Amino acid sequence: MHDALWTEQQKRIAGEAVEWVRAKLHEDSSGHDWWHIDRVVRTARTISLEEGADTFVCELAALLHDMADEKLNDDPRAAELELERWLEKSGAGEDQVAHVLEIIRTMSFKGGSRAPMKTTEGKVVQDADRLDAIGAVGISRVFAYSGDKGRPIHDPDLPPRERMTEEEYRHGKDTAINHFYEKLLKLRELMNTAAGRRLAEERHAFMEKYLERFYAEWEGRS
Repeated sequence: MHDALWTEQQKRIAGEAVEWVRAKLHEDSSGHDWWHIDRVVRTARTISLEEGADTFVCELAALLHDMADEKLNDDPRAAELELERWLEKSGAGEDQVAHVLEIIRTMSFKGGSRAPMKTTEGKVVQDADRLDAIGAVGISRVFAYSGDKGRPIHDPDLPPRERMTEEEYRHGKDTAINHFYEKLLKLRELMNTAAGRRLAEERHAFMEKYLERFYAEWEGRS
């Protein structure tokens, strides 16, 4: 997983990050487990090489991006402070620590109302995370997350929401199928990089095909 050009210290830091993240997330059942992180890291590596980004910053941000996520922590602020302390003690450079934290703090979808990522590395990691939310894996994850949160698969009497505050996006009445329209089908157009847009095309088309089949079966037409 490491870049051959990394220093021994960078390899050590990434290895310790893997151990910390795996220990925290390995039992998650909401679609934000260790294997989500592993996929995002691999995709970020692919995109970062195409975009000429700093692969170490991309990988470290990809590894740590869910460690302080409000969906996974009862006290997100305490989790963020723990993340900051871990990075400060990791041996990474001050600029690298600041860059990784800036990426993590600004990359979340949160209803789609966030400002664009400021750096190439941020764009790479955000694209990698969003790619894991679409396609076959994305479909699997939305149902895992909905089940974990007690949300129904589908309710024809509950239409998708057009505009939402961050609070409504996180805690409003929702279904797994509505989440396709409220987030997943929007992500293709929100990709930052050429590589991200290319990878998103096929995944987006797969979701559209899936929804066609879902409604056919739901309505008894197939």
